[in-house]
Amino acid sequence: MPAHDFVSPDSIRAQFSAAMSLMYKQEVPLYGTLLELVSEINQQVMAEQPQVAQALRWTGEVERLDQERHGAIRVGSAEELATIARLFAVMGMQPVGYYDLSSAGVPVHSTAFRAVHEQSLHVSPFRVFTSLLRLELIDNPQLRAMAQGILAKRQIFTRRALELIAQCERDGGLSAADANEFVQEALHTFRWHQEATVTAEQYQQLHDQHRLIADVVAFKGPHINHLTPRTLDIDAIQLGMPAKGIPPKAVVEGPPTRRHPILLRQTSFKALQEKVAFSDHQGSHTARFGEIEQRGAALTPKGRLLYDKLLDATRAALGGVPAEANAERYRALLQETFAQFPDDLAQMREQGLAYFRYFATDKGLAARGQADRPTTLQGLIEAGHVHFEALVYEDFLPVSAAGIFQSNLGDEGQADYGSNANREAFEAALGLQVQDELALYAQSEQRSLQACAQALGLSSM
Repeated sequence: MPAHDFVSPDSIRAQFSAAMSLMYKQEVPLYGTLLELVSEINQQVMAEQPQVAQALRWTGEVERLDQERHGAIRVGSAEELATIARLFAVMGMQPVGYYDLSSAGVPVHSTAFRAVHEQSLHVSPFRVFTSLLRLELIDNPQLRAMAQGILAKRQIFTRRALELIAQCERDGGLSAADANEFVQEALHTFRWHQEATVTAEQYQQLHDQHRLIADVVAFKGPHINHLTPRTLDIDAIQLGMPAKGIPPKAVVEGPPTRRHPILLRQTSFKALQEKVAFSDHQGSHTARFGEIEQRGAALTPKGRLLYDKLLDATRAALGGVPAEANAERYRALLQETFAQFPDDLAQMREQGLAYFRYFATDKGLAARGQADRPTTLQGLIEAGHVHFEALVYEDFLPVSAAGIFQSNLGDEGQADYGSNANREAFEAALGLQVQDELALYAQSEQRSLQACAQALGLSSM
């Protein structure tokens, strides 16, 4: 088939994202209620804060605000991880970033599969945070062997999904009909299965080691454990959830409230207790929840160092893990400590703390060819010929991810694994190197500068 008859990977990803959302709303009705609340709050923010709406229009974010979401899954073996990477590649999603969650008591390490070019992200920003269970961290050899044996027997992909992945790799793409079939077949991997693959006793043994281990090992596949819409005001969402019958977690993860958000703030509703049929009798399992994110500016290495330093200082001052009992104090400490991080885009740009997108203004385009116009970036900005907005952060924060996991695993889910980062082992299982997210932001910023210079008739800026 000629390449021009293939559906673009970005379109397949958008189709998959919409199908996943529909499936999850049917499986977890509370998620549909959450989406309604997020839509209400987003419309309210844009009506009351025209500057926010204008910034979204500059960047094109306004068109994708309703579809901005991510999902999360947990796989059990290297083979599953390598095949899920091939499945996501059909949709133009590549592994970006390495996250070690073992230091926060969660026995996994992870990456985010996502599009890597701003044009692809504009079509569909859907990403999947994908964690690999670290069986080597189970200190009981009998339990570890049992978990390995259970995982070795399962096949989480349909036969047809595997055929379509191989076909796409061989031919370089999929036709519209094949893409439609691929999306439906791929969905089976992410569905919830009420039937467990273990006995109630085996489940309890896995659960007692760590609740997340039971979630990964005891089922037919890596059911999507949450989906995430994007909000423009996560504090309003946190306050608004109880009135909609949605129980929120105690603390919003990430930076404090700011005029110009940075990185990523996340909260969630608490995981549902769901009926499960073990191989010998009925029981229940708690894993799936709904999450909400507010995305801000992508920070440079200098900005990340400052963020990490301020977050560490806040947690040290708190003297413990943020939870329901100390939530108010944590919020106050966070706000106080982060006063050191400039809350002004111009200052953030001048101090090299964040990445930006640059746009030629109407005034700049009108002055194209004039001999006396500025030619430096700063001069063009000051003259109103160039406008800038922060690049949106498309990735994750290990401390925040662990905080979301732990809030939905309960206090008994806490464990001490020490720090066990092992990127080499993760990449060996994946069969690929994970990409550096900071390099991707730098490239995106550079492309916007080049496009801006070209629009203004300049060789560079």
